[in-house]
Amino acid sequence: MAAAETDREVPSALCSEFLNFSAKDTAAKWLQVDNLPNEVYQHLACYVPKIYCLGPNLNPQNEDLLAQLLLQSPMEWYLCGEEPTSGLTKLEQSNQPSQLCGHVFKVGEPTYSCRDCAADPTCVLCMQCFLGSVHKEHRYRMTTSGGGGFCDCGDTEAWKKGPYCQKHEPNISDSSQRDPLANLSDEMIARTYNVFSIVLKYAVDILTWDKEDELPEGLEPPVRGHTYYCMLFNDEAHTYEQVIYTLQKAVNCTQKEAVSFATTVDRDGRKSVRFGDFQFCEQAKSVIVRNTSRQTKPLRVQVMHSSVVAHQCFALKALNWLGQIIKYSDALRRILCQVGLQRGPEGENSSLVDKLMLNDSKMWKGARNVYHQLFMSSLLMDPKYKKLFAIQFAKNYERLQSDYVKDDHDREFSVTDLSVQMFTVPSLARMLITEENLMTTIIRTFVDHLRHRDLQGRFQFERYTAQQAFKFRRVQSLIGDLKYVLISRPTEWADQLGEKFLEGFEAFLELLKCMQGMDPVVRQVGQHIEMEPEWEAAFTLQMKLTHIISMMQEWCATDERVLIEAYKKCLSALTHCHSGFTDGEQPITLSMCGHSVDTIRYCVSQEKVSIHLPVSRLLAGLHSLLSKTEVAYRFPELLPLSELSPPMLIEHPLRCLVLCAQMHAGMWRRNGFSLVNQIYYYHNVKCRVEMFDKDLIMLQAGASMMDPNHFLMIVLSRFELYHIFSSADCRKRYTRDNANKDVVQQNNTLIEEMLHLVIMVVGERYTAGVGQVESTDEIKREIVHQLCIRPMAHSELVKALPENENKETGMERVIDSVALFKKPGVTGRGLYKLRPECAKMFNLYFHHYSRADQSKAEEAQRKLKRQNEDSVLPPPVLPHFSPLFGSLVNILQCDVLLGILGAVLQWAMEPSGGHWSESMLQRVLHLLGMGLVEEQQHLMSSGDDTNTSFNFTLKISRPGEAPGNTPSILALLETLQNAPHLEVHKEMIRWILKTVAHIKTTRECTATAAPADSSGHSQEETVRDKDKSERKRKAEMARLRREKIMAQMSEMQRHFINENKELFQQSLEDLDATTSASLEHSPSTCDSTLVCVGPRRWHAGGSDRRQVVTCILCQEEQEIKVDGKAMVLAAFVQRSTVMSKNRKRPPYNPDKYDPLFMHPDLSFGTHTGSCGHIMHSHCWQRYFEAVQAKEQRRQQRLRVHTSYDVENGEFLCPLCECLSNTVIPLLPLTKTICSTDQPDLKQWLNITYQQTKALHAAHRKTAPTSDEGDEQTDSAHDCRPPDGFRLDHTPKNPYSSTVKEMLTTFGTSTYKVGLKVHPNEQDPRVPIMCWGSCAYTIQSIERLLVDEEKPLFGSLPCRQDDCLSSLTRFGSACWTASSQAVVQSHFIRLLAALVPDSQVENTPCILDTDMFHLLVSLVLSHPALHCLDSSGMSSDTAQLYILQLVIVAHLVQILLTSIPEEVQMEQESGGAEREEEESVCMLYNTLRTHMSSGLREVSSGWHLLRSMKAGILPFLRTTALFFHYLNGGPAPPELHAVGVGEWEALCGYLCLPSNLLQLYYNNRELLEPLLQGWCSHPGVLQGLHNSTTLISFPESPII
Repeated sequence: MAAAETDREVPSALCSEFLNFSAKDTAAKWLQVDNLPNEVYQHLACYVPKIYCLGPNLNPQNEDLLAQLLLQSPMEWYLCGEEPTSGLTKLEQSNQPSQLCGHVFKVGEPTYSCRDCAADPTCVLCMQCFLGSVHKEHRYRMTTSGGGGFCDCGDTEAWKKGPYCQKHEPNISDSSQRDPLANLSDEMIARTYNVFSIVLKYAVDILTWDKEDELPEGLEPPVRGHTYYCMLFNDEAHTYEQVIYTLQKAVNCTQKEAVSFATTVDRDGRKSVRFGDFQFCEQAKSVIVRNTSRQTKPLRVQVMHSSVVAHQCFALKALNWLGQIIKYSDALRRILCQVGLQRGPEGENSSLVDKLMLNDSKMWKGARNVYHQLFMSSLLMDPKYKKLFAIQFAKNYERLQSDYVKDDHDREFSVTDLSVQMFTVPSLARMLITEENLMTTIIRTFVDHLRHRDLQGRFQFERYTAQQAFKFRRVQSLIGDLKYVLISRPTEWADQLGEKFLEGFEAFLELLKCMQGMDPVVRQVGQHIEMEPEWEAAFTLQMKLTHIISMMQEWCATDERVLIEAYKKCLSALTHCHSGFTDGEQPITLSMCGHSVDTIRYCVSQEKVSIHLPVSRLLAGLHSLLSKTEVAYRFPELLPLSELSPPMLIEHPLRCLVLCAQMHAGMWRRNGFSLVNQIYYYHNVKCRVEMFDKDLIMLQAGASMMDPNHFLMIVLSRFELYHIFSSADCRKRYTRDNANKDVVQQNNTLIEEMLHLVIMVVGERYTAGVGQVESTDEIKREIVHQLCIRPMAHSELVKALPENENKETGMERVIDSVALFKKPGVTGRGLYKLRPECAKMFNLYFHHYSRADQSKAEEAQRKLKRQNEDSVLPPPVLPHFSPLFGSLVNILQCDVLLGILGAVLQWAMEPSGGHWSESMLQRVLHLLGMGLVEEQQHLMSSGDDTNTSFNFTLKISRPGEAPGNTPSILALLETLQNAPHLEVHKEMIRWILKTVAHIKTTRECTATAAPADSSGHSQEETVRDKDKSERKRKAEMARLRREKIMAQMSEMQRHFINENKELFQQSLEDLDATTSASLEHSPSTCDSTLVCVGPRRWHAGGSDRRQVVTCILCQEEQEIKVDGKAMVLAAFVQRSTVMSKNRKRPPYNPDKYDPLFMHPDLSFGTHTGSCGHIMHSHCWQRYFEAVQAKEQRRQQRLRVHTSYDVENGEFLCPLCECLSNTVIPLLPLTKTICSTDQPDLKQWLNITYQQTKALHAAHRKTAPTSDEGDEQTDSAHDCRPPDGFRLDHTPKNPYSSTVKEMLTTFGTSTYKVGLKVHPNEQDPRVPIMCWGSCAYTIQSIERLLVDEEKPLFGSLPCRQDDCLSSLTRFGSACWTASSQAVVQSHFIRLLAALVPDSQVENTPCILDTDMFHLLVSLVLSHPALHCLDSSGMSSDTAQLYILQLVIVAHLVQILLTSIPEEVQMEQESGGAEREEEESVCMLYNTLRTHMSSGLREVSSGWHLLRSMKAGILPFLRTTALFFHYLNGGPAPPELHAVGVGEWEALCGYLCLPSNLLQLYYNNRELLEPLLQGWCSHPGVLQGLHNSTTLISFPESPII
């Protein structure tokens, strides 16, 4: 690119001019001129191009300095009339600062909002004001600012109380607020007005100037240059990568420069990328446009004259200067506001503020930010001019929003974002509604932008293009503005406010009419839907409007006249909508139980049906408000209640609920996930308040105005169940419909859903207006039913409750009255538990329960009831209906419902053959219980009057009429209580029968004498109380008897132990003697009592082995057992090169690679990590399947946003969301039985050799035959196995099926990730990769502890501790999930690396083997041999001898590779160390002998010993970790701290002598041939000659 590499210097001509320049003289000159604007413009025309934009590399410091001296200082001199510093100081001292704080928040700055006192959530305080206010003692919400807003301290309309902090508290003595201009002289006011008007007009003219090569009149420079800038502007369509790539090609810059350009463009909105003549810049422009116009619109690029760019730079500087100047005095701020809002000669929208606003979308990001900040510090800080600005903003609202929608910058960079600062001020909002009709303007602007409609005028999002979808997202911001306007409800209504609100309400109804019936669905029959329809846009719109609809209703509720008019308009809109929905609606007549009704034929399963019915739901909300505010009772003549058509009201909400029922019945499966998602959100807490709940209220409103029989027949018709219950033999359904089981099952589900709907219509009375309740009662009931499921944390409850427009649930007001708080325990979170007295409010069919919630709540409540020997869950006592809804109770005793209940009870007489269901019968019994509870309430409220209109017991006692003569419901119940197939329902049936008897008794007693009624009632209650107390007394006596017996048994045990103390002591002494005798035969001496390996190792007792954990998903406790349910840890397996010492190793072929031996360079390994959270295996599987199903439901375009790859087996931990890709099974410590007679090392090697030889022969027998078969058969006879070694024995797998499955799962995952291959659980490399992962993970953690200078034990986090424990125990068990012969062959090959075996080929030399990996693999594969050995030899013995062999090999490995090149100065050694030095020298010389002097001679043993200890210390540390987690032996205290003594503690813990060389010298005759074999391997000599391939071990011991 043409950018110069060095910063430009200030030209000498300008320097001399600067030296001769006087700001004071220039200001004096300006005071004398007649045409000040021309004079100032000439000054700017002369100096601005000389200061700014003189070259490619800008120098902001020099530019700002020169601009201050040459341009701003004359203006300040002119404004103050004296030296600016003193003049501005005087202004500041005489200023009366505003009580508004006005602190503008930066991005990420903390903000505080008082939940008790804030008028709305947008009212916030800065930290300084918050700490000085009363609100810090209240409930508050703390958030981080996105930048742009300001502190509302001092705004009395923003706070209900405490509007001022201590700093901004108004001065009581100065009660009269004077005009700030009174502090300024007339001359200064005139000067200020002149300079502000000139500077602001200049800035506006320049920033709104659209010509690239010219300047406004009066600003043309005296000498015009020929330099240009190629200016690149920001957009939101192109990515960083596209811009960087394009710039590299267009201006030939480096990637670093291109990144810098792109960053500046994104931050400031534009950046010059080339400087030079016009042709040079135009060339870059053409390349940029060409390269970015292929898929989207090209990047905006302009070639601009340098003088234009210079004036634009100073214009921004001038606006910043204005913002700084007005801070000195409120009078200056007011003058600037007057200048900005003064109308120009052009008339409307001619003020400077208007010009800036209307050209907002044409400016770049940096310019917008600057003038927005100026508006906030001037116009929005002065109440008078804030109002005038709000009026202008409202007048231009439609145009501003249209510009924003067409623009692609985020809203925070648009002037429309300032709406929140004005619309949330209640007085301003109502003034704008009244004077500017703002509410109507916002709604109509919103509707105008959504022009994609169907033939009926409804919104259609199905075929939205990308551009339309982008526009839809941006236009949603208008809904936020409408929310701001409505967020504060009026307490007093002026006539004009009411008129304008109703006008806006009518416009809102037009919007809802466009949504009524949108996105209709038709049931898919035959084949599955091919393409999922678009549904998200409609629900996004619904969720955005949810709070708006609620706030509209709240506004209506504050004025009776407004409510009545709004109700009329909404009813008219609904009637208009219904006139357009006539598809398939044919009139029919329904007859049932002696009743008939005229309705229409409509099948939800065949016709179009929509889930979006906002007009109907708004009318339902207003209808309940008529009842709540008592308007329906006080002004019935003003309401069109007589004009209402109840069937019309319930039609569409009923269709929607039937759609949900049919969806549950599986009738809409072929419609895909779009419908599933819609119904999910329909019931979801975010939408249900204005969707599901309002549909239910509308059904209640319609049913309350209808004959209940007519209502139920229409319900049956829409559920497509009318034909079942209307037939003459409907009670004999169990003999019919045997042909199609699927249809019968669907109908069963529909009957269940229909009965549930009836329960909800009659039973849901906790909405203010529907029932005689308050809003707090509704919140209490919601909380009670959530806590009936299980105790919940505060956050869980908040998520389950709907939020209002202020993001409040109201939970804190009522939670203490219904719940007890249980302080956090081990789980780390406190829980709310339901108060016992509130359990009586539980309703099994609570309308907000999902099926899963209902099942959990039922189980939990029955469990609580059983503690009192009573598991019946009767319907709760409900509040009374409001008078407007009072007739709903008659549904319970209407003939049609009783016929339905009787039919179901008749079906239940026979065992279910699929023709009725348990859930169906349970709902019928619940409805019967509701009727009885209702009758009891009526009797209690009616007093002595027994002739109440509600006589449910009488209705259910009547038998059917001729010719059917069916038995009564009561008779059916009497029969059913003894039915053996209804054992589950017997208690509920008996409760119903008892309640019926009680009601009949009450009625009889009341009929004879009023006093007798009360006494009889009390007598029955007394009898019940006596029975209950008697049961409790018996239970208490049984408990005390059990405790007494247990105490006696405990006392007898203690007495027996005391009497036989000598016997117990003798047993302990014998046990100690036996143990010491066995230890005398141990091959090595060990003084430490804490040992983790070998026959003398620590063995866990029963209590130590027992481990009980809790599943994070189901919260159930589970003991870890080999034959129990599998418990797993979430884990993440990954390939790692973090410990690699050779990153140049060529890649291997994954299909042929043999990972049995790990090279010491650790070029790559497989690391396993875990977050430590435990689950049941089946809980995890269900969770992972749900994650997979959710991912499959996600649209393809959304899948890129996930941070994990589900297809690759990845998932997030359900608790901490840590990335995981597998699970590790948790296993208990293994039990080992050790006999006293154990072999020494030589015997063990001999036995193991015979075992491996026998296995060789056995494997050859099972292998395919070859030409040498006879020879192999002969040799097989010589390979007899040692005594007790049974080749034909098949060991029993101790693990349960779930544990075995998880062993396979983790093993396959490690194999797949470690080798980068497809999963194959049969591959023989699976166990090898598991052992390798165990070893590599331990090595990496040991290195981490060293780097962090932490002790080996006691410093690991719980998650790493659990991970290592699970990983090592899994390694010891994973052989059971593989072929036994394969693992045995692995062990044979591994052992051959230490003990040469002629039958094993291609054994690596010891220089090519990582000894810790070898040790781990040998120890973990040995159980495959040991399981065939019944001789009594302990596996602990084998572990110890394997460790000793590997250590000797590792010592040889270190001595061969770690001899220092330069001999350093020796140090004096003590006696013990001198002995060790001599020993190591002898061993080294032995190696030199075997190597034929391949090693150079070393005269001193000090360096050898030092190198040997330093090299083997990491091995000892990792080995201690390995055996600690494998065998569970506790570590000695010395290893819980960093310091001296670690070597001795490690050796003792591993049952090794502190002088490791004794391992060799104590068994020299046995080990000498092994040393010779190791040294004679061809790879050793080759490796020593090629020293670059050797791995260097540590040389600085930590001893």
